[in-house]
Amino acid sequence: MILITLPGGIHLTSDHIIITQIRSGGPGGQNVNKVSSAIQLRFDLHNSPLPQAVKNRLLNSGDSRISGEGIFILKSDAERSAARNRKAALERLRQWILPALTPPKKRLATRPTAGSRRRRLKDKKIRSELKQSRHNPL
Repeated sequence: MILITLPGGIHLTSDHIIITQIRSGGPGGQNVNKVSSAIQLRFDLHNSPLPQAVKNRLLNSGDSRISGEGIFILKSDAERSAARNRKAALERLRQWILPALTPPKKRLATRPTAGSRRRRLKDKKIRSELKQSRHNPL
C-alpha cells in the first residue's frame, strides 16, 4: 500500500515505513492511560527506494531523529485521534524528505569589487593612523 508519493515517481509503501501506536504523555486523566493515540513512525533510510544522493543528504543532515542505524524516528501526538496523528506523521515525513530531493546549488566563487577593496584599505589606513597617534613619543 502506497503511503507517500514524492516527485520523480518515488513511492514509499508500508514496506518502508513502520507505524506503531503508542501512548501519549502529559495530562489527560484516566483516558491517557488507556488509549494509544500517539503515533511513532520509523523510516529506514538505507532500505528505502530514495536515490543514493538523497539518502546521503538526509543522513548527513545532522538531524537528531536519525538513529545510528539510519532509521528516522518521528513521534506525532498533537491530535487526539490516532488516524489524524498518523496522517500528520506521514505529512511531516514527506515535508522532511522534499528539500533533500533537490540537489544543493553549487557555490560560485566571487571576488570583491574594486570599490570595496579600496574602501577596506582606506578604512585600514585610518584605523592604523589612529592607533599610531596613541603611541607615546620617546
